[in-house]
This record gives sequence, structure tokens and C-alpha cells, in this order.
Amino acid sequence: MGRKFLIIAGEASGDLHGAALVKALREAEPDIELFGVGGERMKAEGFETLFHINQMAFLGFGEVVKHIPYILKVQKKLLQEAVARGIEAVVLIDYPGFNLNIAKKFKKLGIRVVYYIAPQIWAWGQKRVKKLKERTDMVLAVFPFEEKFFREKGVSVNFVGNPLAERIANYNFMPEREFRDAFGLDQKREILAVLPGSRKHEVELLLKPALDAAFGLSKKFGFQIVVGCADTIDKSLIEQIYPGGGYTIVKGYEFEIKKFAKFGIVKSGTSTMESALLEMPMVIIYKTSSLTYQIGKRLIKIGNLGMVNIIAGETIAPEIIQDAVTGENIEAEVTKVLQSPQLLEKQQKGFERIKENLGKHRASSTAARMILNETE
Repeated sequence: MGRKFLIIAGEASGDLHGAALVKALREAEPDIELFGVGGERMKAEGFETLFHINQMAFLGFGEVVKHIPYILKVQKKLLQEAVARGIEAVVLIDYPGFNLNIAKKFKKLGIRVVYYIAPQIWAWGQKRVKKLKERTDMVLAVFPFEEKFFREKGVSVNFVGNPLAERIANYNFMPEREFRDAFGLDQKREILAVLPGSRKHEVELLLKPALDAAFGLSKKFGFQIVVGCADTIDKSLIEQIYPGGGYTIVKGYEFEIKKFAKFGIVKSGTSTMESALLEMPMVIIYKTSSLTYQIGKRLIKIGNLGMVNIIAGETIAPEIIQDAVTGENIEAEVTKVLQSPQLLEKQQKGFERIKENLGKHRASSTAARMILNETE
């Protein structure tokens, strides 16, 4: 095996960012050994979970005293494994209640500590900043204002940016006229985008209600309907689920769809962030099997489901979830937004805020490079 790193991501958002980091580290060094605390997303990228995030969920949410024996057991196991395997560094992702505490113990052992996605210390005052400074060797910040804040406090910090922002900034768009011509779209009519996801079961659950809504909206507002077909989906699946046509399927060109559409019905996920960065107003839809939904609801401790709302820190795009996902509900929600200059403006202001905050670097690969180079 190659170089060894311990990573600790204790909740759902950390798992999401951790998965992208694990992927970037593996791309840089394929034989790297990565293990620690993570979730399903990190496991999917080849990460070895000693503890799963769902075993840690309570730690950020009060009653810590009750769980001290378990917390100490987890800490002991992680420290033992770090020493036994001879890691080069520990990478802590967010999750400050647990991570700032264990960071002190790693430092005592002489193990290098990297903090990726810094805790939101500007809200906590000087005491926590002092802890972060003493207990870390390097902080990798994902918002530019954090870099400035930490640097002024003497913390060793680097802003690594955001992966989507960089991809979009460097993307070579097809001109709109050519895009419309290429897919036989009317040059004058506004486009309503239906983006039902990249997995077969998502398309099976979401396409029909989304298109039912889209046809109603087309009658009301004169839209032409474009269904974005992910590379992982066969176009014939869309035609099987919704025969009879009346819409245009576009495979690939997902950035063009979002850039040129007037509005989008978007499956919760990365697409919502892409839509925000490309300034396409949207409603977010999400539906999964009842069992997965129940498990997810228990596992994910965040108020919003749409990534764009999580990062904006408020609900800027309406979310229609699970049993509420019907053609009627989607049509009503889109109509409400389209007929309200205030709601449209709220989304645009939210998008501007997100774009300002996310920068133009590729966060995961920049972070991976810094972690690997700094520990050589």
C-alpha cells in the first residue's frame, strides 16, 4: 500500500465533501490508504469506514455528557489505528464538537493535523480560534472570507475554493442560437428545463410528475420543454415513461440547458448548485423509496435537502419532497415563483451570494494537492 491518511467526517455534509476529497486523493495517488470516520458517499469512493457517520450523528446535538464513554471509545480506536498504521496526517472535515477535541490528542502524538472545511468559528469568539490555531498545522478554507478571518488571527490557512465554480468558469459554452438549432428548438420561445436526475430509479420516480407539471406550465406560460438526459440514462427510458412526445430530450450539454432555460424543475443534488451558479431559477424535487427516505431522514440532520439551499443558508428555491411530488404541486409551486418578482429576486440574490462565496478554484483537487505536498 501507499501513503496513509486518517480522515474524520462526522455528518452528512462532511460525507459529501469527504467523498470528493477521497476521489481527488485517489486520482493523485491511486495506491493511497484512506480510513477513519465517514459515510456512504466516502465508502463509494473506496474509503474504509472504521466508524460510520450514523454512529456519530448525536455528537453534534446536545446530551454529549451521556455519550462520553462512547466518544472516548471512538477517539481511542482512531488514535490507536493512526499510530499502528503509521499515518502521515489526519484530515478533519468540519464537525468541530468532535474534531477540535481529538485534534489536541493527535498533536500530542506528533501527528500532523489538517482541517478541511473549517468550523464556523467567527460566530464563536476568540477562544475557539485559539484552539484551532494551537491544534492544527493547516486549515483549508472553502470560503474566501474565512481565509481573511483566520489569517488575521494567525492561523495557517489556505482558501481552496469550490469544484463546481471552477468547472463552470472554465467551460466552453455552445452559443445559444447554435444550441437551439442543434436540438430543433424554437429560437424565440422560452425553455423550461426538466432535470430528473442521473439514476434510473430517480427518473422513474420523478419524470412523470415533472413532465405533467411542465405541460401545464407550457399552456400557461408558452414554454417549450427540454428534458435533460444524463449520460447514465438511456433516452429510450424517458420515452417509455412518458410516451407521446411534446418535449425535446437533450443528452449532455447540462450546463447549456441551465444557462439558456428560463426556469428549471430540478432533482435535488449537484444539479441545484450548477443551476445556482448558472443563475437558472428553479424548484427542487426529490423522491426516493419509502425505506430509503425514512433512513435518510434519520441520518441527515440538515433542515434543507437542496444543496443550493444548504449553502445559501436559507430556502431560496422551494423544495417538493417525497409524497408531495405530484404534477399538480410542482405546477402550483413553479407558477407561484414565476408570478412573484420578489421570489425570483430572492433566488437571484441567493445565486449571487453563492457565486461570490465559492471562488473559481477546484476545491477537492486543490485540497488533495495541499494535503499530499505539505506532508511529503
